[in-house]
Amino acid sequence: MGKGKKNVPKIECCVSKSRCKRCPIRMLKDGTLPEGYTVKRRKLVRLDGKKVKKKKLEKVAA
Repeated sequence: MGKGKKNVPKIECCVSKSRCKRCPIRMLKDGTLPEGYTVKRRKLVRLDGKKVKKKKLEKVAA
């Protein structure tokens, strides 16, 4: 990743004991998850109920 680019969260948590930097659960806890997103049942979801798409997620995280 580039120097100025933020981490883009994964769509689903990989359930590793030591959470990776892109884990949505870790990002939610640290407060680095993009606005309008949250985590439910280890999956990244949007607050407005729409489907999470990688392209949109990359734009929001950048």
